[in-house]
Amino acid sequence: MDSVFSYFFIFPVAETVPFPYVVGIQRRGISKACAKCQIIRQGVSKYLTWTAFPHGLTVGQLSDFCLVEPFIPAIFAHMNTNMKNRNILIVDDNRGVLTALQLLLKPYFRIVRTLSSPTTLPAELRGEEWHVVLLDMNFTASLNTGNEGLYWLHEIKRQCPDLPVVLFTAYADIDLAVKGIKEGAADFVVKPWDNQKLVDTLLTAAQGCSKEKKVSSPSYADKGGETRMYWGESPVMQQLRMLTEKVAPTDANILITGENGTGKEMLAREIHRLSLRRKQEMVCVDMGAVSETLFESELFGHVKGAFTDAHADRPGKFEAAHRSTLFLDEIGNLPYHLQAKLLTAIQRRSIVRVGSNTSIPVDIRLICATNRNLPELVARNEFREDLFYRINTIHLEIPALRERTEDIVPLAERFIARFCKQYDRPLVRLTDDAQAKLRQHPWYGNIRELEHAVEKAVIICDDTCLSAELFQLSDRRQEASEIPVSTLEEMEKKMIVQALDTCRGNLSAVAAQLGITRQTLYNKMKKYGL
Repeated sequence: MDSVFSYFFIFPVAETVPFPYVVGIQRRGISKACAKCQIIRQGVSKYLTWTAFPHGLTVGQLSDFCLVEPFIPAIFAHMNTNMKNRNILIVDDNRGVLTALQLLLKPYFRIVRTLSSPTTLPAELRGEEWHVVLLDMNFTASLNTGNEGLYWLHEIKRQCPDLPVVLFTAYADIDLAVKGIKEGAADFVVKPWDNQKLVDTLLTAAQGCSKEKKVSSPSYADKGGETRMYWGESPVMQQLRMLTEKVAPTDANILITGENGTGKEMLAREIHRLSLRRKQEMVCVDMGAVSETLFESELFGHVKGAFTDAHADRPGKFEAAHRSTLFLDEIGNLPYHLQAKLLTAIQRRSIVRVGSNTSIPVDIRLICATNRNLPELVARNEFREDLFYRINTIHLEIPALRERTEDIVPLAERFIARFCKQYDRPLVRLTDDAQAKLRQHPWYGNIRELEHAVEKAVIICDDTCLSAELFQLSDRRQEASEIPVSTLEEMEKKMIVQALDTCRGNLSAVAAQLGITRQTLYNKMKKYGL
């Protein structure tokens, strides 16, 4: 034959390749000038169901089929090095489906990880390098809208923008799957699925994942530059992380407790970021800084003419947090007589502006935080028991920094990188002596104290390393009792520190003991860096 033939090979994927193989060439139309042929994916293997073609065909019979067995070793050698190193994550609430998919896809992927619930999906994305995700559209038996699948699609794309996601949908959800593709999904597969089509779709998606990009390790900074929660490596923080990721997608009320400076507000922002309400801005209220006389106006708003300075209608914090998250910091400092008004708003999920009789419904997710022991306050009748149980559906306790010493140096290194960039300094590192000194310090001011210490050290550093001498650390509690007082300001600072220790951080009690208002106390604490 004088014809010229062009061969277009489509390589199959298999874990092992038993030989000999019989692979046929299908004639796509032969003319006098050329013939286009394509290897068809049909043959004999342990994993693939192929059609065997007869041996011994002559060149003259090429227009039908021909044995091309010599191509096989090279084909599969190429496949094993380029495809078998891929990892797939499968999320579906049907365990039978997960088992079937794991058996089907094991020959094609190095790691096949299955999840029966998407709640642990964020942690899985951070824990391994994934090349494709197969995501079901519905996880709640009573809901078939597919919105759950779209939410987790958005979460995956937010965390790992380059990670391909293939949607797993029923026949009735085709329109929804198309919507998912418009919002970033790579493809979709219809249930019940065809094995070969499913494999082909997933392999194609996995091939589109760039090898150069690490899709499993998201940045710890939002697009706006806001620092995210640093979880660290300590077991207690990893447990907190797992619980946070479980409860964040729900609307359960959360109470965050911990010492001053542990990062309660940052944890609240992390919960909001992982929630279904993250598209709206979280609203924060410092309950210790709200004047008692303006409490209702600040939280519930007021109408024009409600009081002397009410020149226009003004929505309160509850209305501002509609369809978002309301974060009430220092909830333990709220006076007892105002707690009932807050409880009513939380229970009814509606508010009434000052000077109005109209009830306004609000859709909020409530997160509260305090450094005080609320059960003790309840026992002393300083905090309403019914309010305590209302805000305490989920309790998250942030441990003190001295209780997780393994996180001190990594946190310090993060602060070093931030401040070196902020002050346009070359990146410096901690010496061994400096690391030891940081680990040994009690850090009663927790992360906030560490942050300030690192910032000061970076500013005054003239070397490539941060030595131990640059960290002028002292025990605040010893300092208050041992340093002689020489000025009125020093005496005032000492009195505030002693009152803080005596009252265990209860700012209302501190203000009462010192005979000043809470706002004045806040101003003085800010002045003295407390």
